[in-house]
Amino acid sequence: MVNISILISSSEISGPGGLFDFDATLPLVAIQFVLLTVILNVLLYSPLSTVVAERNELILTNLANASETLAKANEMTAQYEQELESVRREAQSQITDSQKIHKEILEIELDISQKYIDNLLDKLTKDILNKKEIALNSLDTVTQSLCTEIEDKLSI
Repeated sequence: MVNISILISSSEISGPGGLFDFDATLPLVAIQFVLLTVILNVLLYSPLSTVVAERNELILTNLANASETLAKANEMTAQYEQELESVRREAQSQITDSQKIHKEILEIELDISQKYIDNLLDKLTKDILNKKEIALNSLDTVTQSLCTEIEDKLSI
């Protein structure tokens, strides 16, 4: 504090050109300030603002491209989901048709097998009836012959 008070008191004592001297140096300092501001603006701030503007433009371009890509991806996803759904429906209908066809084939084969078994049973039944008839006829003839023999023996 003492140094500042000495500086202020010495400037007052020394006369003109003290602490608040407004000679030609103030406009010269103002011109230097403006000139340095213009030079800094041209040399540093303009290229920096150009780079920032280019970067902003690049970011906006990338965001636009990303949103377009996302929109295309959403469209493709929707399209593939629709195709998948139609393929699923088609596959389900083919499975249903295949099951119907196999069921019909099974029914036809069962009908054929049933007819074959019925025919076989009819043949076996007829064969057994024929053998029964033959056995009954032969038994009848044997019985008749035995009866005649018994009658002959009884009549003698």
